[in-house]
Amino acid sequence: MNRDILNDYKEKDDKILLAQVLDKIELSEKKNKIEHTDFLNLAQIELVQKFINKIKIENYISYGGFETAERKTYIIYPEKFNPIVVQKNISNIISVIRIQLPDDLKGKYTHRDYLGAVIKLGIKREKVGDIIVDNDGADIIVDKDISKFLLENLSSLTRFSKSTIIEENIENLRQVEIKREEYEIIVSSLRLDNVISELARCSRNKALDIINMERVFINSQSETKKTKQVKAGDMVTIRGKGRFYIKELIGQTRSGRTIIKVEKFV
Repeated sequence: MNRDILNDYKEKDDKILLAQVLDKIELSEKKNKIEHTDFLNLAQIELVQKFINKIKIENYISYGGFETAERKTYIIYPEKFNPIVVQKNISNIISVIRIQLPDDLKGKYTHRDYLGAVIKLGIKREKVGDIIVDNDGADIIVDKDISKFLLENLSSLTRFSKSTIIEENIENLRQVEIKREEYEIIVSSLRLDNVISELARCSRNKALDIINMERVFINSQSETKKTKQVKAGDMVTIRGKGRFYIKELIGQTRSGRTIIKVEKFV
């Protein structure tokens, strides 16, 4: 495959990631085997998806364990493989580490606590997918290659020393319970910078910084245009701040400002 296409990309990190994707594609073709990337964040997913579309690769699956997962791996397979066969092999690629907390610790830990524990053990973030947190513990979606290490070492951390830690098949991932907090915001206009300022609870200048840093996604697509008009039905993700569903444009105040009903995923 001609790698000159990578010259179309200016950012060094983008070139490195896409070169790694090309490596997986070429290795899959050469060895007639299934290959996969690390877990990618929203910005990386958008970049890789556009790249794959550009080079017209069709034999792949993007997968994160459940439909609304934010972190996903791209699974590349030889053309002769049936996608159904690939689906059956996902358990050899992705695994779940389930932490069951003792009664006295239930409800104590957040997503940050579980992720921090994994990182503390020296695991790179790209080896970890989404983390499904519940009152009694969490399911951590991970690259199969690190599952054994986590099983052997998570219990060595004080916070999980009394917990039950097991490996589960990805098919047995605990049901994702989507919790939403509904509230209203008032904006002077539906421009993206105005909406981000209210959603992130920050100044307009800070909102512009967030947008320029490519931390904002609308319907899973990166958005850096501050004048972009937000509309009802949009899913707005602000990396580091959360996901927000623009549920309804309720109306206007006497001064002409727009009232928006928002659902934040918590």
